Amino acid sequence: MDSGDQERERGITITAKVTAVQHEDYRINIIDTPGHADFSGEVERTLNLADGCLLIVDAQEGPMPQTKFVLTKALAQGLKPIVVINKIDKDGSRIAQVEDELADLFLELAIHEDQLHYPVYYAVGREGKAWKEVPADKEAPGDLEVIFQSIMHEIPAPPAEPDKPFQMLVTALSWDSFKGKYAIGRITRGHIKAGDQVSLCKKDGSVTKAKVDLVFMSHGVSRFEVPEGVAGHIVQLTGIGDAQIGETIADA
Repeated sequence: MDSGDQERERGITITAKVTAVQHEDYRINIIDTPGHADFSGEVERTLNLADGCLLIVDAQEGPMPQTKFVLTKALAQGLKPIVVINKIDKDGSRIAQVEDELADLFLELAIHEDQLHYPVYYAVGREGKAWKEVPADKEAPGDLEVIFQSIMHEIPAPPAEPDKPFQMLVTALSWDSFKGKYAIGRITRGHIKAGDQVSLCKKDGSVTKAKVDLVFMSHGVSRFEVPEGVAGHIVQLTGIGDAQIGETIADA
């Protein structure tokens, strides 16, 4: 999902990415945050979109400094953690030691006791395999169903007020040469559709009027147009050219 030139060159995430998948009757929003402390503002904004965190740790390297940084932010916001120990097929994997290191990390960072009770899964991500227990044979068949089930049953649904007037905090921005600027955020109240008149509440306290041209949502690595977004959805709105991160788009 890292699409920027610098991101590809350096192999890191600089700006947050949002996508979603449909699994059974659930729409699962997925947010990839930067992992480095240099992008702390981006991390904190992005975590406002989330209700839980999937902490993915390399089975050989264990928790990294950036792991501690992002987990600190996530637990401080009360997000429900799910741990995935990935790349267990590596020759140098040390699963038991990594589990102990993670336990120590959670003991240090947890805000309340519930955060110390987290599910752990074991995965070979590039092959799309995950298990509840360490498999005796790393070549054993598997899929990601156990992780999807954990997300659906462990992570709470987003708080939403669909019957209230529309409101959304702009958490990220995107741009292309066809539609211009996209204002990205999670709808906390109400619903929005193409052609709706909205108010953009600026950081200086002023309010300007705007009209939503189109409403998009994500699936996989692509975005698609939808007739309407409702409370709980992460949407991308076009037509609000003045929108900036941290501003609120609300019902007119």
